[in-house]
Amino acid sequence: MLKTRQDLPLIDDLQALFLRDVPLLDVRAPVEFHEGAFPTAQNYPLMDDADRVAIGTRYKQQGQDAAIALGLQRVSGEVKAQRVAAWEQFAREHPDGVLYCFRGGLRSRISQQWLFEQTGLHYPRVKGGYKAMRRFLLNQLETLPATLQPVVLSGRTGSGKTRFLQTLQRTVDLEGLANHRGSAFGGQPTPQPSQISFENALAIQLLRALQTQSALLFEDESRMIGSLHLPETFFTRLREAPLVLMQVADAERVEISYQEYVVDTSAAFTALHHGDVERGFAAFSGYLLGSLDKIQRRLGGVRYQAVLKMMQQALAIQARDGTTQAHYDWVRLILLDYYDPMYDYQISKKQERLVFSGSPAEVRDYLSSVGIV
Repeated sequence: MLKTRQDLPLIDDLQALFLRDVPLLDVRAPVEFHEGAFPTAQNYPLMDDADRVAIGTRYKQQGQDAAIALGLQRVSGEVKAQRVAAWEQFAREHPDGVLYCFRGGLRSRISQQWLFEQTGLHYPRVKGGYKAMRRFLLNQLETLPATLQPVVLSGRTGSGKTRFLQTLQRTVDLEGLANHRGSAFGGQPTPQPSQISFENALAIQLLRALQTQSALLFEDESRMIGSLHLPETFFTRLREAPLVLMQVADAERVEISYQEYVVDTSAAFTALHHGDVERGFAAFSGYLLGSLDKIQRRLGGVRYQAVLKMMQQALAIQARDGTTQAHYDWVRLILLDYYDPMYDYQISKKQERLVFSGSPAEVRDYLSSVGIV
């Protein structure tokens, strides 16, 4: 068995890691990292996905010693040098960081030892690794909602609730964490995180926010935000919370929705394609038409065809001369004829929770009066 040359530092204060935003060096395989990670983590694996499969197979067939021998064979020479170099760069850029593998076992000990042997750096590893950190955060998601005093901000689609929340401090931006605006047209050019990564980020945000005050403001969300779901204990707490309704004129709501759904999203797709306007527009068109398809059944045949025609005409004009004003037509119809009736029905079932209603300025004053600023 591989033995360390000296006692290297071990970290077991998991709460401090998350409260202090400690940089995290994740040496798990990429497939493990993509399944679930932490906001401050970067993945520089000891073994790549192919290594992990091969070594795992050897372990099952011949045992631990044979698996370790194969691992040392596969990760040797130039491959080993490259991986240690990546760890060293991370460690020197983040001297306050820590490293971990899945269980805090052999992979992180090897990584820590090699880093010490090649560079002299005493870089700490996390006791229990990712599994212990994940278990800690799951426990937070179960226990923290009981200490939370949430207030929920509601309002019709396009009221600018997310923008409003971003001007306040005592909030947690659920849509930001989920990388989705919550509606049928709420997808972003970049993908949503995994469910596990979303839960990890949410738990960390709650843990930090509740260090100083239990009252927090959240946007009114359904259980699902895009493809992600809010944890049951947390969602139940929000569903019982006092409700504040922000009222915004229809014309302003149309303008906000046009800006977010069309102008901002179109620009984001172009940026994602490194400024290639043609490719960005093609991706944006697919996003709009795909989003409309998701609500085809709810719209009904006649209304769907009407919106589709408006959208296709607006996209044709945009493709021809780059202008986007024609999109106002379908945005207005979707907002007033589709979203508003659904919202009226939903808010009618929440009247007993409603504690305040007013303009954005009036809502801000109310929230200040109850300690959310």
